[in-house]
Amino acid sequence: MKEGQKVLFVSHTANFAKFNRAFMQDLRKKGVVVHYASAGEEEVPDCDKHFQIGFARSPFRLLKNWKAYRALKKLLKKEDYDLIHCHTPVGGVLTRSAARSLARKPHYDGQDEGAKQPKVIYTAHGFHFYEGAPKSSWMLYYPVEKNLAKDTDCLITINSEDYKLARKKFQAKKVVRLDGIGVDLTKFGPADIAEKERLREKHGLDKGDFVLIYVAELNKNKDQMSLIEALPRLKKEIPKLKVLLVGKGAYEERLKHKVQRLGLVDTVKFLGYRKDVAELYKMADVGVSTSRREGLGLNLIEEMASGLPLIARDNRGHREVIVSEQIGRLFTDEKGLLEAVLEMYRSPKLRAEIGKHNLGAVRKYSLEIAKERMAEIYREYLRTR
Repeated sequence: MKEGQKVLFVSHTANFAKFNRAFMQDLRKKGVVVHYASAGEEEVPDCDKHFQIGFARSPFRLLKNWKAYRALKKLLKKEDYDLIHCHTPVGGVLTRSAARSLARKPHYDGQDEGAKQPKVIYTAHGFHFYEGAPKSSWMLYYPVEKNLAKDTDCLITINSEDYKLARKKFQAKKVVRLDGIGVDLTKFGPADIAEKERLREKHGLDKGDFVLIYVAELNKNKDQMSLIEALPRLKKEIPKLKVLLVGKGAYEERLKHKVQRLGLVDTVKFLGYRKDVAELYKMADVGVSTSRREGLGLNLIEEMASGLPLIARDNRGHREVIVSEQIGRLFTDEKGLLEAVLEMYRSPKLRAEIGKHNLGAVRKYSLEIAKERMAEIYREYLRTR
């Protein structure tokens, strides 16, 4: 790694920059020039330049993504990066395609015959094709990822299923597996009884409430609807049940309509996008996720760091976190969800034991470990460029 080398981070949405922030800070401290390319909905801190590329989130917005691809090609030719680290399906596909197109030319900009191709890292935060995924996902995403893997110097995966598939089926020059992208565990922690009661009073909850928390974008995949539909049966057993839904999204209005129709307005609290999530976790008794597809499950890791037991739908990302019943419970259907919630409700001792265990088990997901692993990867590819 040398002072003056240039690295480009790419994601279709600027909001994703928060996952790269610590890595960008470390690179800049070492004298590396850091650029970021995204759709530009918000400012990206901790980079030297932020380029706005008109990515569309959907791969089916062909014209808009074609224009984004052309803009990326122009940017790569102009800046002559040493390393590119791309994220998100659309950002990863368009960036690697742009880098590939430049590789077909005898030299980079028509003048500098000595220019080399940048090294390319792609972090897959959960392939859209996986065991049990719809055939349409395999037909659409699998061939594209397999083809582009050949132009990927380092393919980073964050769960075992994706890692095994990539090692077996793809021809990336190197495939690695990390325990996520790193969580700053210092921001989270458990609350004692007095603090929990104080926070509940502050946020309009009773100290005797049994509180579930689910932090996620309100959309079809996160499937808050399944949780809401199970609540009438849970309320029969847990009269003082409260559910905190933290996040915004396209499904917000239909979820609120469902809550009203089921008479659950006093049970379900829509808290929107929050910056005090760590405080909200401290009020809860159990962390829940009904998400259908996850690469890992960042909310589960944050809940572990807050000393909460977990209940989550059985999928590859959640299985990666809930590796045993010492950490929480996995469910496959509504019956399993109901049984898991009632088990936690009926045993405060069980909740306390799991929560205590999770405070130790969560350490492998720490930001410090992720920074060390990523620093090794960056050193390797900036050194060989």
